[in-house]
Amino acid sequence: MSEITRVGVDLAKNVIQVHAVDAAGKVVTNRQLKRDKFIEWACNCQPCVCWQWNPALARTTGRKLLELGLDARIIAAHLVTPYRQQGKGGKNDANDAAAICEAASRPSMRFVAVKTVDQQSMLRCIGCVKAQS
Repeated sequence: MSEITRVGVDLAKNVIQVHAVDAAGKVVTNRQLKRDKFIEWACNCQPCVCWQWNPALARTTGRKLLELGLDARIIAAHLVTPYRQQGKGGKNDANDAAAICEAASRPSMRFVAVKTVDQQSMLRCIGCVKAQS
């Protein structure tokens, strides 16, 4: 796994789809992993860079990856959609992971910061105040 340079990750409730490529952009692996096996898999392919899509699950997983020394980033869904080669009809976890990996290769791609637990809880508090007013 030492040839992996970029990993697109599509997070779901029970499984995680990973799409990994080498420096030339050739697919090294495109597979589904159980949630509890993903962190172990990511540790074995250091120092690859992981990108994720689903913001709700991505923050927790992103923090774990950052703690392990990996470069974890989050891409907003609307920025990934144009890179799905199969179009709107081809939406599935494997195609989404491939699109995330492709989008992440773009030099002008914008990423969402992985928030700390304190930052995330602050946002929830602000959301509660707005909902009450």
